[in-house]
Amino acid sequence: MIFWLKSTFERLAAWWRGDLKVVPGEGDTLPARIQRQRLIHMMEAGESWSVGFHCPCGCGDVIELLLLSTVNPHWTLSVDRLDRPTLHPSVWKSTGCRSHFWVKNGQIIWSGPKQGRH
Repeated sequence: MIFWLKSTFERLAAWWRGDLKVVPGEGDTLPARIQRQRLIHMMEAGESWSVGFHCPCGCGDVIELLLLSTVNPHWTLSVDRLDRPTLHPSVWKSTGCRSHFWVKNGQIIWSGPKQGRH
C-alpha cells in the first residue's frame, strides 16, 4: 500500500511539474508532430536511433539528438520507472536560441541563468 501511494504521488508530482515523458517511436525519422512535454525515442529493429523533443526555452524548435554510438556527437538515454528521460551529455544548441541545459529525470536543468522567450 505504501509503495502504491508513493508511486501515485511521484506520478502526480511529475505531471504537475511538467516533466518530459518518453514515448516510443518506430523508424529512423522523427514524426512531423511532437507533443509538448514528450520526448520521442526512435527505434528501428530494436536499435535506438535518436530522440526528439521541443526546445524547452519556448523557441519552437524541435531538437533531435542521435543515440548511435558510432556517430559524433551522440547522447545516451536512460529512462526511469516513471518513463522520465535522462540524457548525457548536456544539450547545447549552437544556433537559434543557443540554449544549454541538462535533461535529468524528465526535468530541464539550465546551465547558467534560466533561458527562454519572454
